[in-house]
Amino acid sequence: MKTKKYFYLCLGILALSCSKDNDSNDDETSVTTNTPVTISATTVKGTAEGSSETGANEEDILTNSTFASTVKITFSGTNVTVENAVTGVTVTTSGADVTVNSTVAGVAYEITGTTTDGMLKIYSDKKYKLTLNGVSIKNNDGPAVNIQSGKRAFIVLSGTNTLEDGTTYATSTEDQKGTFFSEGQLIFSGTGTLTIVGNNKHGIAADDYVRVQSGTINITKAASDGIHTNDAVYIDGGTLNIVASSDGIEAEEGHIIINGGTITANVADDGIVASYDTDDTIDPYVVINGGTITITTTDQGGEGIESKSKLTINDGTIYIKAVDDAINAADAIYINGGTIVAYSTTNDGIDSNGTLTVTGGRIFSTGAKSPEEGFDCDNNTFKITGGLLIGAGGATSSPTASVSTQASAILGSGNAGTIFSILDSDNAEVMTFKSPASFTTLLLSGSKFSSGKTYKLVTVSAVTDASDFNGLYLGGTFSNPTVSSSFTLTSMVTKIGGSTGPR
Repeated sequence: MKTKKYFYLCLGILALSCSKDNDSNDDETSVTTNTPVTISATTVKGTAEGSSETGANEEDILTNSTFASTVKITFSGTNVTVENAVTGVTVTTSGADVTVNSTVAGVAYEITGTTTDGMLKIYSDKKYKLTLNGVSIKNNDGPAVNIQSGKRAFIVLSGTNTLEDGTTYATSTEDQKGTFFSEGQLIFSGTGTLTIVGNNKHGIAADDYVRVQSGTINITKAASDGIHTNDAVYIDGGTLNIVASSDGIEAEEGHIIINGGTITANVADDGIVASYDTDDTIDPYVVINGGTITITTTDQGGEGIESKSKLTINDGTIYIKAVDDAINAADAIYINGGTIVAYSTTNDGIDSNGTLTVTGGRIFSTGAKSPEEGFDCDNNTFKITGGLLIGAGGATSSPTASVSTQASAILGSGNAGTIFSILDSDNAEVMTFKSPASFTTLLLSGSKFSSGKTYKLVTVSAVTDASDFNGLYLGGTFSNPTVSSSFTLTSMVTKIGGSTGPR
């Protein structure tokens, strides 16, 4: 948590004496309208900034490779059956411990059966395909799957599969960092399910990168990280459900790109993190181009999404409830689209230690009580050219008027659980939300804001046919709202109440 100094402007609900509409109707306690108010959550987009990288790699597409030979390995208790011998491939067994040595290309392996005291280890000079087809492997003293090959491994999920490692590992001179470990790239695809129980360290670990294209991966327990890589993580699709005692997804010395898929992470530490910050040759950035992401952190230092470099969100549906910052980046945050609800219970909702740029998207960010902020970028540039922004907290960074093209208002306090809406002079809805926590500062910005126009802050008893994303209303109607106050936008950034951080 950073130490901050704030200039307190006006506290209380909107400090009506600071800005007041001259229309006498604003002294009434309800809005006079003959029709229900429709919630639209309208936004416009400015020119996108940040990264649009997808991490696409033709070499990671399974159909671009040919695997002409298949070796089938079947576990049955303490026994193993090996079928379809291939020249250049040696499979040795010791009980249910299986070791594969391959010097040839174009080999696929199909693994089936069950063992409660076995493992699969692979050495390969060439890339290969590994199909998990209804297999259950528990290893009591090491990883369930241990790939000692730096080559690309195509992991195809078929049927229902389970891997579990031991609480302690037998001593080895080789790396063995998790239940499913690889020295090389792991590319997951298929239509099946893989359940991983990580008793010793990570659930899935690679000294190279991990890519998930399809399939369902359930990491029900990880003593450390759910997915941990040295180089990178790419999520193109599929479903990931992660429970971890440390991070959900960590790229220790690289970057993370999420293009799609569904990710649910309940973790003690960070949900998604590119963590390396001690080598200038490594750029630990995060790019989110799509997908559905739900993150809950429970530890005091647990952040939702963190980049030790730059973070770009181009699209996606994201909900984060974090103990520490919900979204954090060391250098810059760019938000160009998506629907984002970021809620921190002790710190900032969205926190950039550098610049903060919003060109689009629908964003509801909630920080903790003073001095923590909904939007925080310290003394750095806060640029708004599009999007719908709601920031509730103990304070806020003030948008930078000289570079912003969309107007903002900084208002006063409100209570948790109250439905608030902003209406224009024609009683058309601008934005509607329900804060999970009480706040003393409210930052609002939207495409319907215009300098010189007057708006009402109203409270709403209920929303009919509501489309509600964790307190951010995207649709529905309401009637008979109660006016809390009105305010007039007098400039690009109009300060009416609340507290602003250093600018």
